[in-house]
Amino acid sequence: MTAKEDCGHHLDDERRKFYRLIMAAILSVIFIILFVILLIYLILRPSKPNFTLQDVTLYAFNISTAATTVTSNLQITISSRNPNARIGIFYEKLDVYATYRSQQITLPTQIPPSYQGHKDITVWSPYLYGTDVPVAPYLVMSLAQDETAGTVLVNVKATGRVRWKVGTFVSGGYRLNVNCPAYITFGNKNAGYAVGPAVKYQLVEGCTVDV
Repeated sequence: MTAKEDCGHHLDDERRKFYRLIMAAILSVIFIILFVILLIYLILRPSKPNFTLQDVTLYAFNISTAATTVTSNLQITISSRNPNARIGIFYEKLDVYATYRSQQITLPTQIPPSYQGHKDITVWSPYLYGTDVPVAPYLVMSLAQDETAGTVLVNVKATGRVRWKVGTFVSGGYRLNVNCPAYITFGNKNAGYAVGPAVKYQLVEGCTVDV
């Protein structure tokens, strides 16, 4: 082996060592970043917000068995509490609507984006509308039977995206799904009270929340 060839091999070895050092440094930085993120998560452990359906004011609830449609007009009061002492919550988008046995019976009402501070409580009172909303024939019959029996279970749902805020750091978006049961009573079982042309039901029902 000539001196020139020996020098070339030496340069190749040095280059390979240099590349290995760069890769090791990059991997170390990635590991440190992931470790810090995991450490922050384990220390802070963001808890999902607590939602409560406080009341429902019913202005109209009409069923057409012939046309298999439902018309409803209601206003709800729903609250959210941030249980975190060090983490704020950004509600980027929140659509609220009503369903009966998993079928949507109102149009979604969008709640404006908002920020919720540590331990704060936010209250929204959106109106939910649905005019001649087509539903499956068997659901119309079931809904009419429930109304005749005196109690209809309507689920108020909210879907959207939230972000966690820790200091100046804001996380990526997380899908939010909220499901609140609302038992609406009719006839002799009516537990609401008149508010002008409407009937108001005080519920204070806890909601299930998935984030």
